[in-house]
Amino acid sequence: MYLVVIAWIYVVLMMSVAEATNSNGTLLGALFTFVLYGLAPVALVVYLMGAPARSKALKKRAAQELVQQTADAEANAAGEKTEAVHQPAAQEPPKG
Repeated sequence: MYLVVIAWIYVVLMMSVAEATNSNGTLLGALFTFVLYGLAPVALVVYLMGAPARSKALKKRAAQELVQQTADAEANAAGEKTEAVHQPAAQEPPKG
């Protein structure tokens, strides 16, 4: 995918150079050619093509957080059980 992006940027760069060096061309026209024919469309395509990967990474991160929360909850529950076992039972005060 990146090979196509690099090739397109090269083509647009050559178009911009041709615009700038033409007798009727200007540097401003070359800049607009590069931005409007090159950078903007390429940025949009790269962003749209990367959407599935971003979505997959987001789902993976959410699943990892869920696993971590479950592990933490289990660790807390196990910790509470061991504390209850190690604490002596409450004794009644002596009567008398």
